[in-house]
Amino acid sequence: MDKADLETYQVQLSQVELALQTDPDNGGLCSLQSELQELISLAEEAIAQADAASSCRVGPSRKPTLSTPAFSWGAGNECLAKYSGDGSFYPARITSVGGSAENPVYSIMFRGYNTTELVKGSEIKQLPASHPEKTPAVSNKRKLTKAEEEERERKKKKNEKKLEAKAAKAKEQVAKQATWQKFAKKSEKKGVHIAGVAGTSIFKTPDNPLGKGVSRTFAREKRRLIRPQLG
Repeated sequence: MDKADLETYQVQLSQVELALQTDPDNGGLCSLQSELQELISLAEEAIAQADAASSCRVGPSRKPTLSTPAFSWGAGNECLAKYSGDGSFYPARITSVGGSAENPVYSIMFRGYNTTELVKGSEIKQLPASHPEKTPAVSNKRKLTKAEEEERERKKKKNEKKLEAKAAKAKEQVAKQATWQKFAKKSEKKGVHIAGVAGTSIFKTPDNPLGKGVSRTFAREKRRLIRPQLG
């Protein structure tokens, strides 16, 4: 287990929490949220123990430098966020915070837009009082033509539809997963073997990495993380 795995779990948790905002009563998503939180906690403990063991082997070398405490971001804060489209920073508002205290993941919304984007702590910074107004779609100060405005609005609506479609697909996938698991358990109790139950589920797709089989992966990761601690 390394920090890359931890960041992956944190991003997955943020995606689940974002989906729960539109469907808070979804039992499957709530279960995934709890399992991800437990995995993240175990991973952080394992990484901390590994770092401590490494420090003991190396021994004291030099005095630690004092660092200035980082700004504590929260939902509703205005900030400058890095736009993945061009790598520049634009005014945005934080809508929710996920991940962990050490590696938070922020869901932000750029000023003037309704779509959200996930960024890391290194990809946001405080908004200076003298910062000029600008949005990700405008690269200079000239006024957009009517055709450009219409094109920008068309792309905006297209992106919103894509996000809605992905959210609907994820919700449908979770529902199918729950139905299949319920059916499989009932069949097993009756002594009926259902082909496809063992191993990788037929519902797991590249678009839905959180498909059936996630709980087994969590259990396997949990055993792997707990074993070194018991030793």
